Amino acid sequence: MAHLSIISLLLIFTTNVYDNPTDEVDALWAEVSRTVEEGDFEGYAATYHQDAVLVNGISGTSYPIAAALAGWKQGFDDTKSGNMEASVEFRFTERLHSEMTAHDTGIFKYTSQVDGEEPNEAYIHFEGLSTKASGEWKLMMEYQVSVASLEEWNEIEK
Repeated sequence: MAHLSIISLLLIFTTNVYDNPTDEVDALWAEVSRTVEEGDFEGYAATYHQDAVLVNGISGTSYPIAAALAGWKQGFDDTKSGNMEASVEFRFTERLHSEMTAHDTGIFKYTSQVDGEEPNEAYIHFEGLSTKASGEWKLMMEYQVSVASLEEWNEIEK
């Protein structure tokens, strides 16, 4: 019986010791969206930890975020110059947060439209692993798991 009480106290303590960091993590995802929409490459790059990793389940590769950013820079430049419009929106299916770490799972919708062309939408199952260091949330890992469908996107509540 005493063993059960200690476990109960530990569960209560660990549940109450952390503030709910979801608002702070939401601010990180909002910043990702803002920087994509505005073509703010430097701001976007700043949402990642310098040692972050992109895991691409679609192509079966993994590499430092710096390499991914180099490949994405032209899209940011085109957006900033007005030659393209871009946006990214996130819907979450699971969110595991603590005071210093966050793991979010869901689907993101990336939309791009080059001037004079039809919009292009991509739906991607993803996982994001973030950490809070020196008071700032940074993405440590982005795992683009697989292509998702519009139907899967619509099944997730906003």
